[in-house]
Amino acid sequence: QAKECNGVKVPIDTSKPNPNEVEFDNLYLDMNGIIHPCTHPEDKPAPKNEDEMMVAIFEYIDRIFNIVRPRRLLYMAIDGVAPRAKMNQQRSRRFRASKEGMEAAEEKQKIRQEILAKGGFLPPEEVKERFDSNCITPGTEFMDNLAKCLRYYIADRLNSDPGWKNLTVILSDASAPGEGEHKIMDYIRRQRAQPNHDPNTHHCLCGADADLIMLGLATHEPNFTIIREEFKPNKPKPCALCNQMGHEVKDCQGLPREKQGKHDQFADTLPVSEQEFIFIRLCVLREYLERELTMASLPFTFDFERSVDDWVFMCFFVGNDFLPHLPSLEIREGAIDRLVNIYKNVVHKTGGYLTESGFVNLQRVQMIMLAVGEVEDSIFKKRKDDDDNFKRRQKEKRKRLKRDQPSFIPGGQFSPQALGNRSSPQAITNPRQAAFEMRMHDRQNSTTSSSPNTSLTPDGSPSLGGGIKRKSEDSDSEPEPEDNIRLWETGWKQRYYKNKFDVDASDEKFRRKVVQSYVEGLCWVLRYYYQGCASWNWYYPFHYAPFASDFEGIADMPSDFEKGSKPFKPLEQLMGVFPAASGNFLPPTWRKLMTDPESSIIDFYPEDFAIDLNGKKYAWQGVALLPFVDERRLRAALEEVYPDLTPEESRRNSLGGDVLFVGKHHPLCDFIVEQYKTKNTEVLDIPPELCHGIQGKLTLNDNAVLPDQVVESPVPMLRDLTQNSAVSISFKDPQFAEDFVFKATVLPGAKKPAPVLKPGDWEKTNHDGRPWRPQLGFNRDRKPVHLDQSAFRTLGHTMPRDRGMPGMYPNAVPLGAYGSPYARPLMGGQQQIPKLLSNLRPQESWRGPTPLFQQTPQRTAGAAPLLAWNRMLQSPNQFQPAQYQGLGPMGYPQRPEDRMDRGRQV
Repeated sequence: QAKECNGVKVPIDTSKPNPNEVEFDNLYLDMNGIIHPCTHPEDKPAPKNEDEMMVAIFEYIDRIFNIVRPRRLLYMAIDGVAPRAKMNQQRSRRFRASKEGMEAAEEKQKIRQEILAKGGFLPPEEVKERFDSNCITPGTEFMDNLAKCLRYYIADRLNSDPGWKNLTVILSDASAPGEGEHKIMDYIRRQRAQPNHDPNTHHCLCGADADLIMLGLATHEPNFTIIREEFKPNKPKPCALCNQMGHEVKDCQGLPREKQGKHDQFADTLPVSEQEFIFIRLCVLREYLERELTMASLPFTFDFERSVDDWVFMCFFVGNDFLPHLPSLEIREGAIDRLVNIYKNVVHKTGGYLTESGFVNLQRVQMIMLAVGEVEDSIFKKRKDDDDNFKRRQKEKRKRLKRDQPSFIPGGQFSPQALGNRSSPQAITNPRQAAFEMRMHDRQNSTTSSSPNTSLTPDGSPSLGGGIKRKSEDSDSEPEPEDNIRLWETGWKQRYYKNKFDVDASDEKFRRKVVQSYVEGLCWVLRYYYQGCASWNWYYPFHYAPFASDFEGIADMPSDFEKGSKPFKPLEQLMGVFPAASGNFLPPTWRKLMTDPESSIIDFYPEDFAIDLNGKKYAWQGVALLPFVDERRLRAALEEVYPDLTPEESRRNSLGGDVLFVGKHHPLCDFIVEQYKTKNTEVLDIPPELCHGIQGKLTLNDNAVLPDQVVESPVPMLRDLTQNSAVSISFKDPQFAEDFVFKATVLPGAKKPAPVLKPGDWEKTNHDGRPWRPQLGFNRDRKPVHLDQSAFRTLGHTMPRDRGMPGMYPNAVPLGAYGSPYARPLMGGQQQIPKLLSNLRPQESWRGPTPLFQQTPQRTAGAAPLLAWNRMLQSPNQFQPAQYQGLGPMGYPQRPEDRMDRGRQV
């Protein structure tokens, strides 16, 4: 974390060794996982305008960089135009987001009017334009501006941050086609196939998607780590109507806001906690998988790497971004464990592995799927039993809570307060009146509950006119969505196909068509993970999946894809995934095609659509029944409006590429600058010896960042870079023939990381009776912090022992207490530690020997060669602290004049 001094954040020197006791070579950022939480955060106030959003993104990247500290490469990948198979999911998400946003706004307005009509109190409604997160899609002005801002950010960091000194930075913005994480995987695959690639490169990928785990395993790199935000469920959110904590919009009563603190100083603050991050070490996951998947007495040679590929493939059946999951396989029901057990039982008969380097053996897959199909019926019955048991337990729990709740809870100024509440207790006013009101309330409750079948007249007396029918909201059972399929009853397959596909289950031809499309999808997804996009045009043309028992005769199904397919252009993709409500991001004549009743493609943009819960409880879990976009009809309609594009819109509608940046200290810098001086228009190969073994093609960039040229700031609150020494150039990954196959194996020379899990034979082998000590963090040799003998002697001589408490030093003052402004006052009889420790800082007086990773490396004659980052530390550091003078509160150079009022409104 950056420390703050006199209101100014002091930059962290990221050139120093990593505090996590590990050195990473490459850091890859899946930028969409950063853009979304920075532009519309859930746990803190949203940025006021686009400029604040950009600064928030810069700060987030800085935070990740401070943690990881890559030494060779930083790769930023923003989602570009996605394959057609992914566009269907993007379309569903964006239509849902638009529909849910409009419904939430209507509901909020309705509840607001009801509360005001009852005399409730609500703060005045803010006139604020809602940020439409759909603009985070390739082709919009927002994404174009983001690319410009990131180019400025990279240039600024290369000029001023010592940790970026020898770093190669690659930016793949939204104009480069492909999903962000798959652009990263494509880069890794192509670099692995080069002769200069270091097989022991330590990769770190930042992103929150679960499929990153599968993608990381698919690389077969021994050192692959994922960093992601730690997920903390049920974070408190303020009510959107009254901005108070503790309730949602639907439960808002319009009560006046209670005073927050003695002087209401906490009025508009949210309980914001600093976001924490976790590492997922795939080498440890590989250890677990090796224990899980190792099989004895196979009729073929066991290969762990191939079994990992099979495991990744089987996980696709549970669901992914491109295919719906099979009805019988739910991840929360242990579907992955079930698949692994079936795989281990059947693989002896298959004669080999299911996959090889991203290509599927359908004959072997058929054996696995039919084995799942045999237990489908029992899976559905068990699911029903588990669901019924859960509902029964919940019903009993509700009854128990209802029975055990207190008959009366005082309200108002006597209401119970949560422990740790910031607001201090207020003095009681008019206690007699409060006591009278409570007595009357209690009497009324006792009268009402005396006879449950007796109604009350308006004057409060019991009525003999019969009982009151219990309202549905008082019922113990919650309304359940209607389930017409009833998978637990006989005839489930016929009902499923009739209800979901509107065909008879006896229609063998249609069922085979669905299965063939699903099998194509499995082959396409695996190829996408291991080889790259096999076809930009393919997609699964149904909303639902077939049953595992339908996978008969798939061995002879074709699994080839058309070659030479091209991705959509950015604005064409916007037309394919946007609802009409987000049409403001499109040119006017293109927008009209979404709303004009006479438009030839108006049926692609329904104002309302059904959501099939498909056995689930919540709408977000259901299936959005949207019509699939017909590519030919869409392109035919767009041909008429293409001439209306302005030059700026045409530029945004073109496909771009990656850009490589280096600073003046990088060995490649002079080579690139020379190409600009000579105006060399040829495509050049990167000399791998100048760029950490990275290879690829370079071409001059029209909008390049060049040394000694001003880099203009696209964010008004940040000043221009007048003394720039960074340089940028267009970069292209190494190219291969279309039929080239990237081998899914561990590269020769790769060193297997030290094992972390407890050996199975630990107790049987001789360890001198030592217990197994689990490894915490990356360093297995980490020494626990302890006091040395002299510190114990000092404490023994100076600390009184007359308190009668257990332990040798019962009165030891907490760590960091001496000299701290937040030190606790010493208890009576305690003495200060004598002056023999006064020359040490407080923390150092409690600390043992300095860990190896924190010691300054000393180079002596005959010593072993230093690590790359140690050599960098010993080189003269040309980034002096003076360069940080004049930095703003977020570590950015500020403009001389105050231009905060120039922020663009979203």
